[in-house]
Amino acid sequence: QVQLVESGGGLVQPGGSLRLSCAASGFTFSTDAMNWYRQAPGKERELVASISSTGGNTHYANSVKGRFTISRDNAKNTVYLQMNSLKPEDTAVYFCNAVVSAIWGQGTQVTVSS
Repeated sequence: QVQLVESGGGLVQPGGSLRLSCAASGFTFSTDAMNWYRQAPGKERELVASISSTGGNTHYANSVKGRFTISRDNAKNTVYLQMNSLKPEDTAVYFCNAVVSAIWGQGTQVTVSS
């Protein structure tokens, strides 16, 4: 079954941290670049971070640069998003996406609130 399954979302206070995971199955994960997107209520989906197939190249939206880190473990078919120094404006549903395979996960909710 071709799918991406996100986990790790939740409620966190401002300044806190979360680590999102995205487990891939049913396609050749190790040859595909991966993205993390997010969508807040009433807003368009936003590209947050990208990582190349080998993990050697990463890119970040300016809004998260220096706070978020994308990484991947090709042996585990998993991509991660470490989110530190979270702000209320980071509240959104976070989605992972396989670029070449054009697969999307179902999303995981992240809420940053005191």
